Amino acid sequence: MSEESKKARVKTGVPGLDRIIDDLRLGDNVVWKVDDIEDYRYFTRAFLAQSLQDRKKCVYLRFASHPPILDPCDGLEIIEVDPAEGFDVFSTAVHKIIENRGREVFYVFDNLSALAVEWATDELLAAFFQVTCPFLFELDTVAFFALTRGKHSYTAVARIRDTTQVLLSVFHGKNKWYIHPLKVWDRYSSEMFLPHEITDKEWQPVFHRHLAPDAAALASEKPLDLQVASIAPWDAVYRQLMKFRDMDQPLPESSPEVKSLKKEFSRMMLGSHPTFDRLVDQFLTVDDLFRIRNRLIGSGKIGGKAAGMLVARRILSKCKGPVNFNEVLEPHDSFHIGSDVFFTFLIDNNLFRLRLQLSENLKYGDEDYEDVQARFLDGRFPPEILEQFSRMLDYYGQAPIIVRSSSLLEDSFGNAFAGKYLSEFCVNQGGHHQRLDALVRAVKLIYASALSPDALSYRRKRGLSDRDEQMAILVQRVAGVPYKHFFFPSVAGVAMSRNLYVWTGRINPAKGMIRLVFGLGTRAVNRVGNDYPRMIAVSHPGLRPESSKQIPRYSQKIADVINVKDNCCDSLPVWEVADLNYPNLNLFVSEMKSGFLSDPVGQLLDGPIQNYVLTFNPLIERTLFVTMIDKALTELERVYRQPVEIEFTFSILREGSLKLNLLQCRPMMVPDLGADVAHPKNIPPEHLLFLTRKFLGGGIVGGIRYIIYVDPKIYAKMEDIHLKKSLGRVVGAVNAKLGDNDQKIIMIGPGRWGSSNIDLGVNVSYSDIDNAKAIVEVAYEESGQTPEVSYGTHFFLDLVESRILYLSVYPDEEEGSLNSRYLAEAPNALGRLLPEHQKFSDFIKVIDIPESSGGKRAEIAADPHSQQAWCYLTGS
Repeated sequence: MSEESKKARVKTGVPGLDRIIDDLRLGDNVVWKVDDIEDYRYFTRAFLAQSLQDRKKCVYLRFASHPPILDPCDGLEIIEVDPAEGFDVFSTAVHKIIENRGREVFYVFDNLSALAVEWATDELLAAFFQVTCPFLFELDTVAFFALTRGKHSYTAVARIRDTTQVLLSVFHGKNKWYIHPLKVWDRYSSEMFLPHEITDKEWQPVFHRHLAPDAAALASEKPLDLQVASIAPWDAVYRQLMKFRDMDQPLPESSPEVKSLKKEFSRMMLGSHPTFDRLVDQFLTVDDLFRIRNRLIGSGKIGGKAAGMLVARRILSKCKGPVNFNEVLEPHDSFHIGSDVFFTFLIDNNLFRLRLQLSENLKYGDEDYEDVQARFLDGRFPPEILEQFSRMLDYYGQAPIIVRSSSLLEDSFGNAFAGKYLSEFCVNQGGHHQRLDALVRAVKLIYASALSPDALSYRRKRGLSDRDEQMAILVQRVAGVPYKHFFFPSVAGVAMSRNLYVWTGRINPAKGMIRLVFGLGTRAVNRVGNDYPRMIAVSHPGLRPESSKQIPRYSQKIADVINVKDNCCDSLPVWEVADLNYPNLNLFVSEMKSGFLSDPVGQLLDGPIQNYVLTFNPLIERTLFVTMIDKALTELERVYRQPVEIEFTFSILREGSLKLNLLQCRPMMVPDLGADVAHPKNIPPEHLLFLTRKFLGGGIVGGIRYIIYVDPKIYAKMEDIHLKKSLGRVVGAVNAKLGDNDQKIIMIGPGRWGSSNIDLGVNVSYSDIDNAKAIVEVAYEESGQTPEVSYGTHFFLDLVESRILYLSVYPDEEEGSLNSRYLAEAPNALGRLLPEHQKFSDFIKVIDIPESSGGKRAEIAADPHSQQAWCYLTGS
């Protein structure tokens, strides 16, 4: 604890406020941003009453033309000072008043905004505060000041903010009264910097996402002030549209001039793509574009991820039918960092040439990337951008936020870039400077991810190396509510309008699939450890791919959450995060009784929490959850004119209604399954490499020359963690070597390729597997490396876009087989191909199929209609 925080506590006279800011301290200067002087009067009168009760000497400095803040009373000295004589005389007079009255005197000042009116400048107002506040602090006084919100330049307010100890914003809206602490120096709580609703009873922090944007928007009437004075086309078009908007009559959007300006303005911010342009022109209004511009830091485009999310929300808001998405959708509450900021950062920090060099370096790897990240983290932003970052944080308060990549090509038609660029959570706890540092670090890491090996490999593979790829950023409030010292949504997931994982003929593939988790949606889109999301076929939501006895095993046991207390993100056991008192838990769980699962009948749950399993059965069966997702997918696919994929969260309000937060929408790449695949006949047993009924996609892959094989049983016995981590790098080197020669490769290995848990699979990334024609995951019961159907993850999207077939083989089950003998006895070509990696030959085998089988090659025949797939040797 600092020496300042040890100073004597002072009560404000308002218990709710004392609780929020942990009391005042001697030395505090308290600035109130208010719309109505009556709000300031309410708090100053309470402060005076408390101070007189505590036998403090109180002084009211009167200098403004507005009605008096305080009325004369015993114990209050009222001193009038005339600001009309100028800054110097006024400041000197106030200084002498403070000096003559000495230590531990409590002051109330009139509204400081009157000084700006008198002196015709914000600069002198800020200067007065900067010379007065430190003197008051030295004398251990407590002083109250007011500012009229929205009437002063950001620079002046920033100077006042930097100088004062406490900055509070008070505002009204929708018959509610709020207070939002913007700065409380040298003390902290996890709720301190959130808007709070002022009531006669307990003052409540506004956490819930569907309420927080309204409160934050009222608190910050202009989140980003736009000083439009440039002659650049960007600002010129904006000014022209503003002229039309400011007319007394409704905006004539159908007029040729406005339509032309709107189109030009939208292309400047949202980019241009023939298909997407149609959606933007049809669904976004000029007011929508203004709202984007008013939430845009810097200039440039907002990127594909942000544009897709905004357009999808507007499509759903105009959707007719049984679901009224205007009532269901949570308010949009995002900010954007324009793509121009990215290039300015590169140029200002001498990183532009590095970008050009790395784009052409085919041998660039993860170790080099660590140095690139370090160079980006050393970079600096210009002061005007940092100011806008700071104001954005004021808007969000202490609400957790996520900083997401939104490059120009991301989520576009034909290129998803799924998982190629970073998204960074900012827990957003601590003082303002600490939170700003965390935000800046997140932005820099996302900028660096534009030069990651995976991203550059993806661009080369997709023929995008020469395309303009600028990095914009989308900043979103994290959906969820606090529970214990955690913050997370109850339900999150990803949904596709087409279902490629059809485990029974009863399922309609055209109705889509949902991948659902408890907690943050990271577990829905990433391949994680030994854990499982709930897979829901929209056409038959009650069906499961597992048998009833397997459900507890194949259920989610770990939740990703934000740990507010430790200021970090955590992956923790579900029943460490939640308990039987968690709101609406009865909708998410089933109870294991006598070896059988049963769904809760009512809302109350009892018994050992370990008996409960996350099945989401009641949510699926008793609410409109699936209906909402189904309607959203159907409408978006209809308007997009192709399949789509969305990311979302769901919240359940106290009255039981559901709220959908649409986080992302992108066109979905669907593999061409083609006609039925003929079942191969009379395959000699020794020529059958594997057989399975578990795969996604389909078709024939012939002429396979190489198998990269990691024996699951050997992998399971590896104890050297560093050796295990190295295997992915070696697999990547083989992949690059054989890919250079345009050879067809399949990869066969344990459990989950690309899992975050290396005990369950080889830790490869996209650039390590991008030349493969098929990925095969093998699971032996004894090894515990069970594959998890990756449908809907970023990993799966990589496979689809790269036309890589995905198969899982369970040799211990009747419907699966693996020719372990052939794989074990075939010669290992690793040392011949890559002599420098010879030492890994005991763990990684590269099989040259023609060399080991008398000139034969391998072929995979995967029939999606019968759900059978074979890999066998064929040819001479």
